[in-house]
Amino acid sequence: MTSWAKDPAKGGHAINARAETLADKPSFRGLLNRRRCLIPASAWCEWRAEGGRKQPYAILRRDSGLLAFAGLWEKWGHDGEVLETAAILTTSATAAMRPLYDRMPVILPPEGYETWLQDAVTPGALRGLLSPYPDEALVAQPVGLAVNDPRHEGPVCLEPPGPEMDAQGRLFPDETAD
Repeated sequence: MTSWAKDPAKGGHAINARAETLADKPSFRGLLNRRRCLIPASAWCEWRAEGGRKQPYAILRRDSGLLAFAGLWEKWGHDGEVLETAAILTTSATAAMRPLYDRMPVILPPEGYETWLQDAVTPGALRGLLSPYPDEALVAQPVGLAVNDPRHEGPVCLEPPGPEMDAQGRLFPDETAD
């Protein structure tokens, strides 16, 4: 994630940062003061074990609008190469999201964008923005396995589950069929 890592392979692993401990972690403390960003997304995915396999769920805004994750970014050099990295802030999951995972991204409401991005704002003033997004504004829907295949991107990743293929091209049974 940042220049604190001597090896870019290790620094790149910090793609998430716990909002509750940002001020305590040397890797993120300085970034919170000067390198905040918004990371737009249409959804994020979590997997839940169901019927002997993991079922992906897309979590998106109920009104289908874009999500804005609170993020931190850094630009740093290593062996003459300039690296640009970012991390999404996470917080405790809400009651509705907890069956999927115990963490979720910090999603900023539109009225919080300007505050999050202002340089003059102290980290203490940002704490109110680092809370879980309201459950009633989000929906989790099962999606097909295309979401977990790098050959696919775009709307196909949010399509409902159906007959799926494994890595060898065999169909997974559609568990919703009789």
